Amino acid sequence: MAEDGAPSPLELIHRALGENRPKLARRIVRRMHPGQLADLLESLPLDERAMVWELVDAEKDAEVLLNVHDEVREWLIRQMELPEVLAAVQGIDLGDVAELLPQMPEEVSAEVLRSLDLEDRERLGQILSYPEDGAGGMMRHDHIPVRAEVSLGAVLRYLRRRGDIPPQTNLLVVIDRGYRYQGVLRLRHLITNQPKRRVGEVMEKDFRPIPVDMDAEEVVKIFEQRDMVSAPVVNAEGIVLGRITVDEVVDVIREEAEHSIMSMAGLDEEADMFAPVLVSSRRRAVWLGINLLTAFLAAWVIGLFEATLQQVVALAVLMPVVASMGGIAGSQTLTLMIRGLALGYVAPGNRGILLGKEIAVGVVNGFLWALVVGVMTYAWFGDPRLGYVIALAVLANLLAAALAGVVIPLVLDRFGVDPALAGGVVLTTVTDVVGFFAFLGLGSLLLL
Repeated sequence: MAEDGAPSPLELIHRALGENRPKLARRIVRRMHPGQLADLLESLPLDERAMVWELVDAEKDAEVLLNVHDEVREWLIRQMELPEVLAAVQGIDLGDVAELLPQMPEEVSAEVLRSLDLEDRERLGQILSYPEDGAGGMMRHDHIPVRAEVSLGAVLRYLRRRGDIPPQTNLLVVIDRGYRYQGVLRLRHLITNQPKRRVGEVMEKDFRPIPVDMDAEEVVKIFEQRDMVSAPVVNAEGIVLGRITVDEVVDVIREEAEHSIMSMAGLDEEADMFAPVLVSSRRRAVWLGINLLTAFLAAWVIGLFEATLQQVVALAVLMPVVASMGGIAGSQTLTLMIRGLALGYVAPGNRGILLGKEIAVGVVNGFLWALVVGVMTYAWFGDPRLGYVIALAVLANLLAAALAGVVIPLVLDRFGVDPALAGGVVLTTVTDVVGFFAFLGLGSLLLL
C-alpha cells in the first residue's frame, strides 16, 4: 500500500490485469513517470511485464529503458520492433545512446549506428571508449558553451532563441576559441547582473572541472563535498567534452549501494528479480559451491577433535556459541572497513591506527563477553573448567575476528577483488576455523 493508504501502482496494475481491464491499466501506466514505470516493470513477472510494456507511450520508452537495470533493459529491448528502438533513441543524448547500445541485439545496434550521422557516430565511438565507472562514462553532451568576450544580454537572447535548456542546468561553460575551458557562468549571475556586462567579468574562473579519466567514486565525493548540481568535464588538454549532472551522481550512489548489498550474497545488482529459474539457479550455485568448500574446511577442523567430542558432549552443544560470537564481531568490523574503503576514509596513513583501534575493541568486548559466556556455561553445566575453556575461546575468536575484519578487505582490495563480494565468505571461514580450533583445542588440553 502507498503511504497515504491508497493502493500502490503495483497493486493497481495487478488488479487491472487480473480483472482483464486493459483500458484501466493503460490509464494507470500513462499517469506514471518513467522512473516509476521502470520500478513497476522490474516488479512484475515476465508475462505481466510484457503486457505493461506494450501500454507504455512510445515517447517514454527511452527514459524507461535508461532507468531499469541492465538485464531487464535487455529483455525489454528484445520485445521491441526495430522501428520502435530507432524511434526511442531519436533525440536523446549520445551518452544515453551509449548506455542503451550494449543491451541491443547486434543487428539492432548496427541499425541504430547507421541511423546516426557521421559526426554523431564519431562522438559515440569516443564516448564508448571511456570506462563506464569513470567520469567519461557518466558524462552528458548537452552542455551550453559561451564565450568570455560576449555580453550577458547576448547570452540571454541566445537562450531565449533556444527556447529550452537541458535539465539540471545551473551554469553555462565558458570556453575560448579552441573550446578550452575558461570557467563557468552561473545562471543566477547571468540573471542578476546588467545585460551590458561581459561574461568574463562575472564568470567563476576558480571552478575546477572534472577530468574525463576521474574515477566515478571520486566524482561522487567531489559533488558531495561541493554541493554541486552540475560540473563540466575536460580532457588532459583542457578541452570541454561534456558535463556531469547530479542525477548521474545519484545513479552511481544507488548502484554502489545495490552492489554492496547484493555482493554480500554473491549476487549481481543488475540481475532481473524475475529471471527464469534455471538462470537464477546457475548464478547462485557458484557461491553456494564456494560456501560448501569453506564449510567442509570448518568440518575438517571439527573432525580433528572427534575423540574429544565423544568424551565431552557439552563441547558439541557449545560450539555454535563461539563461532557465532566471532562471526558477528567480525561482520561489524568488516562492514565498517568496506564502507571506509568505498568512501575513501581508509588510506595507508591510517590503517595501522585503525587496526590497533579494532584490536582494542576486540580485547574489551572479548573480556566482557568471555566473562558473561563463562559464567553462563558454569551455571548451565556446573563445570568451572568448561567455563574457562569457552571464555578463552570466545576471547581468542573475537580478537581473530577484529584482525580479520580489518585485514581481509585490505588484502582483497589490494588484489582488485571487491571486499563486499568475497569478504563475508572469507571472514566466516576464518572465525569458524579459529573458533572451533581454539574451543576444541583448549577443551582437549584442559578437560581430558
